[in-house]
Amino acid sequence: MFRLAIAALLSVMLAAPLAAQEASDAPPPPDRSATGGAQTLEDILRRQEGLKVDDAFRREATGNPDIAAPTTEQLGTLGGASDPDLWRAVRFNSADVSVSAGGDVATVLMQENGMAWTTFREGPLTTYGNGLLIFTIVTLILFYLIRGKIRIDGEKTGRKILRFNSIERFAHWLLAGSFIVLGITGIVLLIGRQVLIPVFGHEANAILTGYGKWIHNNVGWAFILAIVMIFVLWVVDNLPSRTDLVWLAKGGGIFTKGVHPPAKKFNAGQKFIFWSVVVFGTSISLTGVALLFPFELNMFAATFEKLNALGLPQMVGLGELRTDLAPQEEMQYAQAWHAILAFVLMAIIIAHIYIGSVGMEGAYDAMGSGEVEEQWAKEHHSLWVEEVRAKEAKAPKGATPAE
Repeated sequence: MFRLAIAALLSVMLAAPLAAQEASDAPPPPDRSATGGAQTLEDILRRQEGLKVDDAFRREATGNPDIAAPTTEQLGTLGGASDPDLWRAVRFNSADVSVSAGGDVATVLMQENGMAWTTFREGPLTTYGNGLLIFTIVTLILFYLIRGKIRIDGEKTGRKILRFNSIERFAHWLLAGSFIVLGITGIVLLIGRQVLIPVFGHEANAILTGYGKWIHNNVGWAFILAIVMIFVLWVVDNLPSRTDLVWLAKGGGIFTKGVHPPAKKFNAGQKFIFWSVVVFGTSISLTGVALLFPFELNMFAATFEKLNALGLPQMVGLGELRTDLAPQEEMQYAQAWHAILAFVLMAIIIAHIYIGSVGMEGAYDAMGSGEVEEQWAKEHHSLWVEEVRAKEAKAPKGATPAE
C-alpha cells in the first residue's frame, strides 16, 4: 500500500507540468518547406508559451543522408553530416559519445530538460512551497485569535499520569530537532541564489550554503533513525479504529469549547501526524539518500514504468510517463520530489507544533516531563486513561505498569 500511495502521488504531482502541455491540442505539423526543414516562427512562439512542440524534425536530423537536403539546394548540407547535425545529436543524447571514465553519466554532454527543472525549482517550487508555509502560519495565528488557547475545562486534580517514557521522548525530540534543522538548511539551499545573494551578497551565501549543505547531509541520518524509532514504538497505537470516526465527526473538540470526544493513546489527529511523518518522511529519506549518492539509486524510471503498467497516469489524462530518463533527470526528479514532500510535511509539523505548545494547555507536558495532568488526560484521551487505570488495578502492589 505504501508503494501504491507514493506511486499515485508521483503520477499526479511530478507529471503535472506534462498535463498542462498535453491539455493543449497540438496542431498539425507546420509546413517547414519555406525554412528548409528548420523550425518555424510558430515553433518558436509555442516554445516561448510553454506549449508542446514536436522536435522530431530536429531530433532525427543528425546526419542521416537519406533525409538531408540535396547539396544542390540553397540550404543543402555539405556532406552526410554537418556541425548542426552533430550538436542536435548531442542535445537529444543520440550522439555516439565515448568517455574514458564516468560511465553513462559522463556521456550526457547536454541535458535538454535541465532548464525545465531549473525553471520549476526557482519558480513554482519555491513560490508555492514557501507560500504554503506562510499560509499555514497565518491560518494558525487567525485560529488562535478566534478560538484562543484550548484550556483544561474541568478542575485540575494535581495527579500525574505517565504518558511517554524517556525512550519515547528521546525518539520524538530526535525527530523534531533533526527535522527543524533539515527544514531550515533545506530552505537556505533552495532560495540562496534568489534571496540570500541579493540581501547578504555572494560571500555570505557561499558560507551559509556551504555549512548548510554539510549539516543537512549529516543530520539526515538522525532523521532516518528517528523515523525508525517512532515507527517501532508507536505503530500499534496508531492503527485506525472506530473511535477515530467519532473524534473526526466532532472535530476533535478543537473548534468547540467543552466538547471532548473519547480517544485512546493517540487520537485521529495525532494518527494523521504519525502516518504523515512515516510515509512522507520515508519518501523524503529515500530521495535524500539518492541525492547523497548521486546516480547510484535511480528510482523514478522504474517507478514510472510501474505506474504506466498500472494505468494510473492514463486514468488522470497524463498518458504514459517517460521511462528513458537520463541519469541527470533521475537526480532532478529526486530533488523535486524531496522538496515537494518536505514542504508539505513542514506545513503539517507547524500545525503539530502549534497544538503542542501555545495551542493547548497541558499538551507540552506529554513530551516535556512525560507526565500529564490527570484531568487533561481524561478530557483528551479518556479511553487511554481507562486502560492505564485497568493495568494499575491488575498490577501487584508496589509495581508500576510499563507504558
